[in-house]
Amino acid sequence: MIDVPKRLAFLLNKNTAAVLTAFAFWGFMAYQTEDEERTWSIYKADSHSTSYARLNQINTSNVTQLQPAWTFSMQDMKTGARPGRSECNPIVVDGVMYATSARHWVYAVNAASGEQIWSFDPFDGAEGGGVSRGVTYWEEGNDRRILVTGGDQLFALDARTGKPITSFGKNGRVSMNVGMRDDPETISVIPTSPGIVYKDLLIMGAEVSELYGAQPGYIRAYHCKTGRLVWTFHTIPLPGEPGYESWPKDAYKYAGGANDWAGMSLDPERGLVFLALGSPSYDFYGADRIGKNLYGNSVVALDAATGQYRWHFQTVHHDLWDYDLPAPPNLVTVERDGKRVDAVAQVTKHGFIFVFDRETGQPLFPIEERPVPASTIPGEQAWPTQPFPLKPKPFARQYMSKQDLTHYTDAGHDSIVKKYRSMRYEGLFTPPDLKGTLMLPGSRGGAEWGGAAYDPASSVLFVKSNDSPEIQSMVKVDPEQETRNMSVFQQGKALYMTYCVACHGKDKNGDEPTYPSLIGLKNRMTREAALDKIKKGGGKMPAFASVIKGKEKGIIAFLYEREQQKSDAVTKFETGKTKAGADRYLNLTAYGHFRDPDGNPALRPPWGTLSAVNLTTGDYVWQIPLGNDEKRQEKGAPETGQEGSAGPIVTSGGLVFISGTNDRKLRAFDKTTGKLIWATTLPAVANATPCTYSVRGKQYVAISVGGTDKNPSGSIMAFALPR
Repeated sequence: MIDVPKRLAFLLNKNTAAVLTAFAFWGFMAYQTEDEERTWSIYKADSHSTSYARLNQINTSNVTQLQPAWTFSMQDMKTGARPGRSECNPIVVDGVMYATSARHWVYAVNAASGEQIWSFDPFDGAEGGGVSRGVTYWEEGNDRRILVTGGDQLFALDARTGKPITSFGKNGRVSMNVGMRDDPETISVIPTSPGIVYKDLLIMGAEVSELYGAQPGYIRAYHCKTGRLVWTFHTIPLPGEPGYESWPKDAYKYAGGANDWAGMSLDPERGLVFLALGSPSYDFYGADRIGKNLYGNSVVALDAATGQYRWHFQTVHHDLWDYDLPAPPNLVTVERDGKRVDAVAQVTKHGFIFVFDRETGQPLFPIEERPVPASTIPGEQAWPTQPFPLKPKPFARQYMSKQDLTHYTDAGHDSIVKKYRSMRYEGLFTPPDLKGTLMLPGSRGGAEWGGAAYDPASSVLFVKSNDSPEIQSMVKVDPEQETRNMSVFQQGKALYMTYCVACHGKDKNGDEPTYPSLIGLKNRMTREAALDKIKKGGGKMPAFASVIKGKEKGIIAFLYEREQQKSDAVTKFETGKTKAGADRYLNLTAYGHFRDPDGNPALRPPWGTLSAVNLTTGDYVWQIPLGNDEKRQEKGAPETGQEGSAGPIVTSGGLVFISGTNDRKLRAFDKTTGKLIWATTLPAVANATPCTYSVRGKQYVAISVGGTDKNPSGSIMAFALPR
């Protein structure tokens, strides 16, 4: 039972307007057991990253009665700001919900009523922001903490008050830049997904740049009480470490990436933490990193107490497609020869599910190394084979033909057919080429950071997938030569046309909602805030600190339309570490879409699906389109499906809940059949994975919802059955 007197003692020390609300709430909570209160106390439900809840009050027979229970509106963004896109998966501990906003503020909310208990601004009033998918909770006796990052800082907050715990690090914070390869004063390492707790350790991954000069994605464990760095695992191995031989001799000095940006999973009983690592940088050209590049694109098992290597499996060798492992591995249990086997299931961007024995790393379904096409770009050496699991079959489309192209208008169809025929395309692992290459599922395809949900009762894995073809357009660049003798404004324009145009467009109009318009930026964001955003990145935007070094004035001049004189030219252009004398190629259309001239998708629908896969047999139970673009849906045709990054959750009530598509729907499906049972339209896109929890015997489903023009900060909405 809850220790009510201790909770009341902390309230008596608060003199805020929330005292009476909180007082009543904790009295209300005194009747609930700890087990009920902690159904969703960890990101993605539990340390196994199952996104599963054993709650069944809301079930297939009554989910149609769901109605809004409460809405908590954040108010941390200025009026007129661009609406935020929250990716937070809230957690609930002892009846208190802890969540982050689109601006990265932290909130504690009464999980039964939606009333605020406290808030914390990690940026001390500065612009701040950036992607945050949630927080981590840790406790020891009466010491209860929220561990969360803001920018490149790791904070420990008192879970009762939201105040920084001054004994942690330096006045409650630890710089994530310290302990990386390079000078902490010149880099910025910004985690986007919460860490995971093993005993008194917080194990953290990080978001790093995906360009040349990126930091390596070291995995680090911090002491939850002191903030002391306890261990580090080098994802780009140092001399003498396993995997060092898979890189050029000095690559550890300059290569970057291979980072865990999407989160990780933990087996507390075995003391193992499981990583899902991203690609090495630069994403699309690897002449300075010839080799397999361990541990890029690998599932890695480490001893959680020491960081010692246990096993790994690399899902893509020498990645040239940005096929990061996009989500935490699901820790599952399947049957083999009549025995239950603890396993690890990893979904991927290119549409595969890899399943391994949890202790040994041995595949539970056969995996073949198959020959793939060679690269023709000077200096590049694509790896000659790639791994293909024989089961389960891919959950995303991995090939498209001319017959798969859309036909909205004759002119539009002719345009995409011409483009299709002009590119090099030999299937899934066609390497980047100077004539242009088609990618499918694409770097935003397959599974995304929302990952999969696992139902232990049926051994079924539920995964959202995108089919989002894109074009790789590789060009050789010499930034210093190209910007020499230009004005500051012209240098900024050259930077923009090289690094930014693929996402934000030549006219800066963007591609909403994923890539915002930059028109009128001066009316929404200060120059200082914009420069900070460019340097540190956020969302799908990588950090450009090394790229713009020495050219800060130029990019700001161009974005804020301030023409300069040619005499203002800057002659030095630094772009970060790379192999001495190595050529550089850039993919100028990275993360874009293959579309016709009118903006219609080039690939026939469905563009997004939800799949149910039995991991014991490797067979599909069902697969359906998820989301609908009514404007492009043909009469009488199935729903189109839509792209989305959020993941599903599954409950013992027989339901799968998911949102994240641009039609703004939160949906509930029958987990056995895939039949849609309930849906509601939200005020904005909920680009976040839901959670479900119980307070005093009442089950709720809650989700972070993006901002609107009226309230750009966004909200959290909770749904429940009528009394």
